[in-house]
Amino acid sequence: MMDIVFIRHGQPLWAVDGMSQSDPSLTELGEQQADLAAARIARDPKQATELIVSPALRSQQTAAPIAIATDLIPLTVSDLVEVKMPNWEGVTEERVIEIFKGSRHRTPEEWWQGLPGGESFRAFHDRVTTALDSLLAERGMVRDAEDPGLWHVESDPGRIVIVAHGGTNSVCLTHLLGIPPAPWEWEKFVLFHASFARVKMIPLAGSHVPSLRTFNDQDHIPPHLRSR
Repeated sequence: MMDIVFIRHGQPLWAVDGMSQSDPSLTELGEQQADLAAARIARDPKQATELIVSPALRSQQTAAPIAIATDLIPLTVSDLVEVKMPNWEGVTEERVIEIFKGSRHRTPEEWWQGLPGGESFRAFHDRVTTALDSLLAERGMVRDAEDPGLWHVESDPGRIVIVAHGGTNSVCLTHLLGIPPAPWEWEKFVLFHASFARVKMIPLAGSHVPSLRTFNDQDHIPPHLRSR
């Protein structure tokens, strides 16, 4: 039966010469992590049938060795990009860290609104879940209108690999598992760089239900090459 493997991108180079990057590339460590993720996907007895990727450079670079290893052509889906931050071009890395630290004590409503100048979490959540539902519907998987915990699966598309972000992947997981959304889902479901989370659709109750089989799986990455 079909399953979805969510992979977070490898370690990104968030700052160059102390200045923040809006669309960072991978670090050398991140490239190693991407290669290790690709090797694991390639040697799995269950072959990947589709590769879906966020447009962010760090996700594209993580997916590149997977595409080579599986001979799959990546499908870029723009709405799977991470929550959009304020424009921090020209802002020092130190200042961005200060902003994030200070923002942790916001009220829940302020969390829903997001950071000033950035995307609200409400908009981010709606964008990602709408994209995921559309992708699955195109592949014959539709949520039951009366019982949102059940899914109708018309055919088995095999293994879908999605390479995206900590925030994006956590939103997808909570949405599939029927968990009420919160504006800090990446803190509830922490995914390390190049880690795997696998959801399998299993026949149950006359339909199908998403079953979380692995989470933050880093077995393919030696401890000294892991990062968050």
